[in-house]
Amino acid sequence: MGSLLNRSRPPVFCPGCAHERVVAALDRALANLGLGGEQVAIVSDIGCSGLFDTFFDTHALHGLHGRALTYATGIKLARPELHVIVTMGDGGLGIGGAHVLSTCRRNIDLTLLVLNNFNYGMTGGQCSSTTPADASVSSGFLNRIERPVDICQLTGTAGAGFVARGSAYQQDLPAQIEAAMRFEGFSVVDIWGICPGRYTKRNKLTPKLIEDALEQMPPLEPFAALNARGEYGRRYREEAARMAAAAPPAAVEARCSAPGEGRREVVILGAAGQRVITAGEIVCLAGAVAGLHATQKNEYPITVLRGHSVSELILSEKEIGYTGIDRPSAVIALAPEGTSRRRGMLARVPHETRVIRAAGVDLSDCGGTIETHDFKALRIKPADWALAALAVLAAEGTVISREMLEAALGLRFSGNTLSDALGMIDRVIAGL
Repeated sequence: MGSLLNRSRPPVFCPGCAHERVVAALDRALANLGLGGEQVAIVSDIGCSGLFDTFFDTHALHGLHGRALTYATGIKLARPELHVIVTMGDGGLGIGGAHVLSTCRRNIDLTLLVLNNFNYGMTGGQCSSTTPADASVSSGFLNRIERPVDICQLTGTAGAGFVARGSAYQQDLPAQIEAAMRFEGFSVVDIWGICPGRYTKRNKLTPKLIEDALEQMPPLEPFAALNARGEYGRRYREEAARMAAAAPPAAVEARCSAPGEGRREVVILGAAGQRVITAGEIVCLAGAVAGLHATQKNEYPITVLRGHSVSELILSEKEIGYTGIDRPSAVIALAPEGTSRRRGMLARVPHETRVIRAAGVDLSDCGGTIETHDFKALRIKPADWALAALAVLAAEGTVISREMLEAALGLRFSGNTLSDALGMIDRVIAGL
């Protein structure tokens, strides 16, 4: 195989930046391995190292700062045949430290290239997790009171099976990257280099000084034996194969006819304790028994016993790609906690939108056709108002029919709960 460099997007770094040498070394390693672009995925981080994915004709994903290894893990588990390479700077390594440790523990078959130039080069030359204590950086004295991270000792201690340290200027860097990629498990290469745009404007650093400093670092060989074990993805698939297959999801038989056609959207606005989410599930089941696609999107605070509860439902004959609702077919307003969360939407709804309001709920800014129902006068508890509103919705065949609603209740409830729900539906509809 030849070069995988993207000829339409050549590497562009500051003059003298070590990153360009790493680009060339990685390209040579890929060629030595005989890999085509379709066999490789490069996952990059933020920072100057984050440009790597654009320089190669391979699969690529550009991620968030410090999070590249999480995306790479998903790619490798989903596509184990790919060679997945992560490029990350010392800044991203510090920000995503927990993700680095988790990847070491798993021993998943990824190759991490840390382009270590001892500072946040792209954002102004601030100190990073590897900045030496005696360095001068733009962020002041912080590096003088923090201990710099030894990337190899950190990742080796955390469980990485292949740990190597090198320089962007050494002749055998392509071979070092190639060895890391051949290793079946998590491999880390800490690649030291010069940042001429920021770091060396304040600090003296040359390839020779890097070489001398590397010779003083402790040996890394013990980690290979200490962390030897099976690769995570392979072991995961082996363990999963021993487990009984999960039961398929329960099928819902289409046995009703839905009123109208097209995309039907319902928004239920209530408060905690009004079983708004359950009512949303029932709407979706009602759609399913009519052979419709259904989606449900819920919103509620972490204080689940207090505050708003909102459920947005969509039913459609066609598959539903976008789940946003701005002009619903129907709105059910049960409590001010919920309506306050959708004031903007309520002001925009067209006149033809049917709005079922519980007595006492203020909808003075709503543009839809409002009908008020006093569920309290029908001796219905607030916890059942959402279901009662569905009965009102179904009685006139808006979005769902009574047949669909009763079939959905039969799927969701049983015994006395089902009997009580059906009895309440009868009582509400009889009172209309």
